[in-house]
Amino acid sequence: MVQATVIPSVETTHHHGSHRSLIWWADKSAPLKTVDAIFVPTIRPVAYLKEAAAAALSLGCPLVTLHSRKWTNASAAAAYLDPDLDLIAIDVPDPARLRLPELETSQLLAGTIFERRTDLSTKRNLALALSHKLRWNRIVFLDDDIRVPDPRDLSRAAGLLDAHMAVGLGIEGFPDNSVVCHAFRDAGGNQETFIGGGALAVEMRQNRSFFPNIYNDDWFFVLDAGKRLQPVATVGQVLQYPYDPYRVERARAEEFGDVLAEGIFWLLDQGKSASDGDQQHWQDFLVHRKRFIGQVRSMVASWTRIESAERARMDEALTAALGRCERISPELCVEYMEALATDQQRWQRHIRQIWRQPAQSREEALESLTAPGETPLTWHTTKTPAAKEPGAARERRPLDAATPARRSARAGEVPATILSPPSALGTPGFTAAKPASLLPQRPEALPSRASTALVAAQIAFVALACQQHQSHSDGEGRPSPPAHP
Repeated sequence: MVQATVIPSVETTHHHGSHRSLIWWADKSAPLKTVDAIFVPTIRPVAYLKEAAAAALSLGCPLVTLHSRKWTNASAAAAYLDPDLDLIAIDVPDPARLRLPELETSQLLAGTIFERRTDLSTKRNLALALSHKLRWNRIVFLDDDIRVPDPRDLSRAAGLLDAHMAVGLGIEGFPDNSVVCHAFRDAGGNQETFIGGGALAVEMRQNRSFFPNIYNDDWFFVLDAGKRLQPVATVGQVLQYPYDPYRVERARAEEFGDVLAEGIFWLLDQGKSASDGDQQHWQDFLVHRKRFIGQVRSMVASWTRIESAERARMDEALTAALGRCERISPELCVEYMEALATDQQRWQRHIRQIWRQPAQSREEALESLTAPGETPLTWHTTKTPAAKEPGAARERRPLDAATPARRSARAGEVPATILSPPSALGTPGFTAAKPASLLPQRPEALPSRASTALVAAQIAFVALACQQHQSHSDGEGRPSPPAHP
């Protein structure tokens, strides 16, 4: 067995590496409750939906997939996934076409270097609106690069929603942090993770929050009117597939949201409210942030366990983050948090309007998600005999019965064959990272080589698990997941 090297954890006065004191930590004795639906925002080929689909089948709940960009669409999902799955697959259009409130937080950043050019928050807000229309009370968000070893953990998370507004599952495997926090950890810093939208159960009856279009949108989602943290908890675990955290554009895109979130949670860690974040707080915190990034750069430069090429990539990403941080003003931080409080009130009015209407059928709810005068959404569902599309209905194409786990791509479809990860990665209490060569990768890049020695030890364990899994496979020699262009 590979022995893990004990790495001393570095502390710093310029950054809080943990916010665990803000969360209630539950154990496996948490009660099991019904999950009304699982939502997966996705931009990847439909093969990445297999984990969420298996969880939905296990729990007997609907799976709602929200598709955009060139790698995926609702039609491909309906054709690929198990025909027994209760599926609603939606092609998500430009946000301007949707019946969602216009948000001041988005308008404030529009056209600036801080504007977030993804639709993840839009998809999550669309999921909230659909859940309210269908009167779903306990929903779960899963990212498409998340593996669920035990679907009952999702039911355990749902069981805690009687007392908590949101319950996150512990995200193990590859750490889910920003570029700066990844580098801090890889260079020996004491850095933990927080609950997030990648695996989050949400209570809908009392919840009136939304996801702003900014990095760390899930952290702002759990704030009450932008002031205090709502009751949140964590239970169970899921596994994050590896990805490359050290990309310059990623660092720049994350920095404003990371500054705001860490600056607010800096206050919450001290028992204060986000409303205490006046201009002086942000002026002081921005000084801390810049010194923190500088400290991490120094740690990376002197950390001999990191290869020189990887150190150069890390430093380039950290330099990009620092450059973007230099552009953030205390006034912008104050203005954004004020806009966030206004948007939460605006979102609450939107939800109250939904609840004043009678509960809708799936078809009615889906058709009402677009703004008046806009082309209806393209969507597929197994609850009706035909798919619903603008201007026409098209039958759902079934899976090839001879190969239920995989099928050849038809003309115009994306490749949809991946190696199923092992059903178990280790003994209870042991969390293993996953070998990058055996797991789906983010479309942007291959996984980073930077990792801790402990992760290296875990990879050796999982390699054995993968060999055991393959020895029980169908003998077809399935390839590793496709690397995306």
